[in-house]
Amino acid sequence: MTRRQRGFTLIELMVVVAIIAIAAGVSSLALRDADAKTLDQEAARLSALLESARAQARAAGLPARFELASAGNTDGAFRFVNLPPAVKMPTQWLDSRTSAEILGARALRLGPEPLIGAQRLVLRLAERNLTLATDGLGPFVVVETPRP
Repeated sequence: MTRRQRGFTLIELMVVVAIIAIAAGVSSLALRDADAKTLDQEAARLSALLESARAQARAAGLPARFELASAGNTDGAFRFVNLPPAVKMPTQWLDSRTSAEILGARALRLGPEPLIGAQRLVLRLAERNLTLATDGLGPFVVVETPRP
């Protein structure tokens, strides 16, 4: 006489739990807020641009800086000042609704010194904020935005 098994094995249960976890992870990524994704892209792009300009300023020995456009300026949302003429940098945000504020200064200093001092910039899109900061030695990175 053979006994018939009832129920599921541990392996079968683990496979089902793994499939559910993968499905939940994929669905949470698909439901991500579009503004948050756009702001993350803006921050990554601006961080790369700032580091590129910083390297160019150091290589050329020029006191370069990053400035936001003043009210009424139609040339762009921001500009890189005093880089070598051959270096062409963008002047617009990826999303026209993006705005920024440099904390505690009119511009970000980018060089030519290797130590540029601690600096912060807040990016805003709709209700979202991201802060890019450097301690003056390391690169510009996204940091926790302080709550008001």
